[in-house]
Amino acid sequence: MKRESMPQIDVIITVYKPDEKLRQLLCGLHHQTLLPSRIILINTEVQYWKEEWIEGIPEAEVHHIKAAEFDHGGTRRMAAELSNSEYMVVMTQDAVPADEKLLEKLYQAMQDEDVAVAYARQLANPDCNPIDAYTRSFNYPQDSRKKTKADMESMGIKTFFCSDVCAIYRKKDYLQLGGFVEKTIFNEDAIFARKVLEAGKSVYYAAAARVYHSHNYTNMQQFRRNFDLAVSQTQNPQTFAGIPSESEGIRMVRATADHLLRNGKWYLLPKLVLNSAAKYAGYLLGRRYNRLPRGLVLFCTSNRNYWK
Repeated sequence: MKRESMPQIDVIITVYKPDEKLRQLLCGLHHQTLLPSRIILINTEVQYWKEEWIEGIPEAEVHHIKAAEFDHGGTRRMAAELSNSEYMVVMTQDAVPADEKLLEKLYQAMQDEDVAVAYARQLANPDCNPIDAYTRSFNYPQDSRKKTKADMESMGIKTFFCSDVCAIYRKKDYLQLGGFVEKTIFNEDAIFARKVLEAGKSVYYAAAARVYHSHNYTNMQQFRRNFDLAVSQTQNPQTFAGIPSESEGIRMVRATADHLLRNGKWYLLPKLVLNSAAKYAGYLLGRRYNRLPRGLVLFCTSNRNYWK
């Protein structure tokens, strides 16, 4: 693809206390077969920023905000308003391109005019533990898939599953559908994806577009993450009401247990049980957050600034 024929794509990255992975991400974007027009970084708290992160990356520009100003939906919405390109790729600071064709593969997925948003496959990092590594492959399989509203009956909540760890949006559709929700503790990507389906458009899982992204969360981190997830579902009934996510979680736990047994890792089953219990406990409390004392909510959440 000749440089002059390349589409205009801006990359938006939210940043907080970055490390070397941000540098790897930026260098990976700088060497893509399809180069980004701009890389818009929204950095939370200037004291954690180092100019060396963007050294030699002329496409990069940094906008600083305070921690109290960050919101999963609002901050990305603000960044989207800074972009004037035909496409936007939204990423997190720890998603590292697996190869030089990440943006090209995402762009190819958008050549279907029915597709308003497409998200990349997430591969486990080499240091990822076996349970989280399998979970990653469960949620991000090898085969691509186009999802429409007609799939809701068979796929349930997975129909509008989407991830801003790495996702591309057609700006025209983004604007027509009202963009990201202005305030949400979590799930801004799924909330928008549901709007896509309701508008008769499609969400596309682009398995050929790949990033390395995984975490080795502790049980408490999983608890807090699922608490916030459930809060977002409760606060956005227009997106999640009547579509329970518990069954999908149970299916994943069963598949993970089977995987561990088949691969001789039965000794990890107690860890899986504790991990799953932490997730479910966080989810149950999050669904009932408005009945909890404020102090307990602040203990359970991973985003205390959201509640200020």
